[in-house]
Amino acid sequence: MRYKGRLSCCSFFILGTSVASAWGADDVYQPEDVTTIFITAPRYEDELPRARKLDAASLDSLRSTTSDTASLLRNIPGVSVYGAGGVSGLPVVHGLGDDRLRIMIDGMDMISACPNHMNSPLSYIDPTSVADIGVYAGISPVSLGGDSIGGTVVVESAKPEFAKAGAGTLTKGEIGAFYRSNGDARGASAKLTVAGETLSATYAGSTAQSDNYKAGGDFKAAGPAAADRGWLDGDEVGSTAYKAINQGLDLAWRGGNHLLDLKYRHQHIPYEGFPNQRMDMTDNKSDQVDLGYTGAYAWGELKSRVYHQSVDHQMQFGDDKQYFYGSAPGMPMNTSSGNTGAQLKASIVLGQANILRLGAEYRHYTLDDRWLPSGTGMMAPGTFQNINNGRRDRYALYSEWERQLNAAWSGQIGLRHEIVMTDTGNVHGYADTDMMGSNQLLDSTNFNGDHKRTDGNWDLTALAGYTPNASSSYEFGLAQKTRSPNLYERYAWSSWPMAAIMNNFVGDGNGYVGNPALKPEVAYTASATADWHDEDKSRWDLKLTPYYTHVDDYIDAACAGAICAARQFNVLRYVNQSAELYGIDVSGHRVLARTEHYGDWTLSGMVSYTRGENKTTGEGLYNIMPLNTRLELSQKLAHWSNAVEARFVAGKHDVSAVRNEIETAGYSLFNLRSSYAGKRVRVDVGMENLFDRLYSLPLGGAYVGQGMTMSINGVPWGIAVPGMGRSIYTTLSYAI
Repeated sequence: MRYKGRLSCCSFFILGTSVASAWGADDVYQPEDVTTIFITAPRYEDELPRARKLDAASLDSLRSTTSDTASLLRNIPGVSVYGAGGVSGLPVVHGLGDDRLRIMIDGMDMISACPNHMNSPLSYIDPTSVADIGVYAGISPVSLGGDSIGGTVVVESAKPEFAKAGAGTLTKGEIGAFYRSNGDARGASAKLTVAGETLSATYAGSTAQSDNYKAGGDFKAAGPAAADRGWLDGDEVGSTAYKAINQGLDLAWRGGNHLLDLKYRHQHIPYEGFPNQRMDMTDNKSDQVDLGYTGAYAWGELKSRVYHQSVDHQMQFGDDKQYFYGSAPGMPMNTSSGNTGAQLKASIVLGQANILRLGAEYRHYTLDDRWLPSGTGMMAPGTFQNINNGRRDRYALYSEWERQLNAAWSGQIGLRHEIVMTDTGNVHGYADTDMMGSNQLLDSTNFNGDHKRTDGNWDLTALAGYTPNASSSYEFGLAQKTRSPNLYERYAWSSWPMAAIMNNFVGDGNGYVGNPALKPEVAYTASATADWHDEDKSRWDLKLTPYYTHVDDYIDAACAGAICAARQFNVLRYVNQSAELYGIDVSGHRVLARTEHYGDWTLSGMVSYTRGENKTTGEGLYNIMPLNTRLELSQKLAHWSNAVEARFVAGKHDVSAVRNEIETAGYSLFNLRSSYAGKRVRVDVGMENLFDRLYSLPLGGAYVGQGMTMSINGVPWGIAVPGMGRSIYTTLSYAI
């Protein structure tokens, strides 16, 4: 990681994916040379730490295969995805996922607002709008960390574009459409930019929808989905249909060394089924406003951002789940939330190889989760208050110092302190009684009182980089990271099985009860990376990353009652315990041949292994991805690219006993891909799961996608959610 004592031109993103850039004193924009934003600045040739990122070719290829932005991360070593709805996957980094990760979209901190985390953070941006995506695994810098112990996911839409000096108005756009045979998935997207030299406006819109998908064979008996529902074949995965509509408008102004950008996003998901949840999402509306500023000064760079997101979310039984229970027509559940934040960050150049970053952040999150009465039985006569006026506020300050010590060694240390305050109001059930053993009155009485909790959390990172020569580099890091419980972990109050199973964001079919006494999780991580390659990394590279994490007060689950039976779904309670995770990621590529007539042939691959154990109980941690390998043989000739991909996944047998987690068998999948990328036209075609293999998703959870899902054991235990069978896809895009 050698520092070059010169000025180099580096492109600037609204939230830079390079955490070690700093801008110099008297540098100016050069609009006569470029249509995008460039600032000349001193920088490190190789920043520390580096995000694990998808290259542009991989990102373009993966967009054609999915409508779920989280799934774009599956080609990054150490990253996997919890199964959920068709556009709502949850990323996992080294066995730590969901709220244990910080997820940022264009600088905004995103959060789920649902007792099942159906509106997951990455569901708020369509894959067609993703211009850059990267992961800081484990030891993320404190400037990008906070309230997370597993790492940081950073997603960027396209940066603003401006017209060249004297060239008049810049007008450009793109339209696209896709089709995937499995589930009859289809969709379209459009983008238009109109810009002058100082002002820029971009509109982007997309829609995607799908019916239920088919597995690679029968995984259950064919029959009615539920007593009052239609027929499902043995290979049809119930509750997997979805429709999503996203629209956005980006406005930007630049002048001298200053950039101001304003983004508005609107999302509407009319329906999205969830095969591992008791409910389905029947409506989700989100509005986001995001205002950012970046300026280059004599002392360095200043960034600020303010944003707000409002969400209105509804759940109900979808088309494949029983709707009528006695006199009750379904179980309406409504959630509304507000997410308001502000950020201020200064990058101060202390010397030619010395950078200090100072920052402050604030986030105010509100949540109301209320279940309207239904019928005249147990879900009446009033409204069930699951979370009543919930609130979660974060105040953060951090300092980060980075220095190039000499030609071979560089280092970074950072310190972050956060105050996290949570609170909620008193609650009540549908009725102020304990009718039929529901304990609604008993549980609410025991819960009501003082709910305010204040946590003082510390993060510390220390990283070092060593580059002895042009063909190798090494990174070493230690970190302490802290995360406070979310509102559902602390404040979901009802032990009544019918209510508890609606509070489940891990997809295991069990019910969950919160615990106001929960402490923050504190993770201690050590990792190292060895990177060997040819001088410009064009022909081969090999990277190894072993890691180890110990977590104090890890939030796991214990039986909420006297007995939890095996081979069924139970009611569990969140508790603090101790855990450890360790593993290794291996990735690399090798150019096999470069020929004039047959193009370039490259073999690439990755291997990831994670082991997670609850040290208090001796059990496995829930939803740990087993040993998995990806190999790809690709060929590129002129505008054409072709690839054969193989994925091998070992059986999952180290499971969470308290959750009765379902074991899954190992499997192998093969995929074919081909694309043509011309000046204006791009065409992608391919086939996923070439041999139509039937397999269970290791992180897909328990299949509760059909039947009498309101009853905790009204659906059979022991069926894992299967993966998608063979699917042929094609995508066409045209640049205007």
